[in-house]
Amino acid sequence: MRKKIMINGFASMSDNECLLQVGPEINLDGIIATGQMLVDSDECAFVYLLEKEQDYTYVIIQEPVWTDLKRVLAGNLRVFLGNEEERIELVNFLDELAYLIENIKGNSNYGEIMVAKVEEIF
Repeated sequence: MRKKIMINGFASMSDNECLLQVGPEINLDGIIATGQMLVDSDECAFVYLLEKEQDYTYVIIQEPVWTDLKRVLAGNLRVFLGNEEERIELVNFLDELAYLIENIKGNSNYGEIMVAKVEEIF
């Protein structure tokens, strides 16, 4: 079964990194950052893929967080996912996000709402 981790905001941002905070109930032990992102046009979300023992976990980043994502891109920040116990770097996050944003702009294949929101924010 695929798990989902919903991101409601960034816990912290510094000059060179930011943290997407998850609750203490999320166990990151053995999870590998795949370096891949997808788009969920129906939910207007970017989705970062994590893997553990050949099963995927989806990190869901919906539109209310996108203004923070824009700051992350502009600052070229390293992105981490974690809690007080542990954290992992979401490798290739910026490259994947930038690629998806450019691919979505003006591309009706992603749906009118997704395209409009991406064009408005990014």
